[in-house]
Amino acid sequence: MARLLRGAAVDKKAWDAVVIDVRDKTSVADYFVVCEGETDRQVRAIADGMVEAAKERQLRPLAVDGYDDASWILLDFDSVLAHVFLPGERSYYDLESLWGRADKRRRKAV
Repeated sequence: MARLLRGAAVDKKAWDAVVIDVRDKTSVADYFVVCEGETDRQVRAIADGMVEAAKERQLRPLAVDGYDDASWILLDFDSVLAHVFLPGERSYYDLESLWGRADKRRRKAV
């Protein structure tokens, strides 16, 4: 699921899309997908692309938060949480550093 969401983000031209393995760090989720878009419209488009990719596999997010403001959209797919940020928000919350030693996997676009 994390790879599916990351791929959907990359398809929408998300910047620096990463998958962070947090299985040994928290019970909230197994993976975080973190990426950013240049504008609020792109952030929404990335989130929409993730939801559409999941829907093609008959999966839907349990919750979506932040869609109206679109500075940080959170998609909750139970074991995978997708975070789509505007650049300033991503650097402010800095989830990659917050989860420090968690396994961060960066993959190039296919």
